[in-house]
Amino acid sequence: MPPDTDSPAPDAGRCPLCAGRNGCAMELQRLTGQVQPPCWCTGASFPPDLLDRIPAADRGRACICAACAAPTVP
Repeated sequence: MPPDTDSPAPDAGRCPLCAGRNGCAMELQRLTGQVQPPCWCTGASFPPDLLDRIPAADRGRACICAACAAPTVP
């Protein structure tokens, strides 16, 4: 199901699971216009059960933070 476009967009700099800063390099680049190195998350694997915890309206709109992903980061 696509994200609910009637609800306000989540802060892309915050984790959709804990609302902490997610350290997303892609979001930093979008905000500043300054090229960033690849984000840590591009090398991480996120199991379906972790992704399923993200509220449906927030899926694909903000990165999970390293702390929430810790059990899955290689």
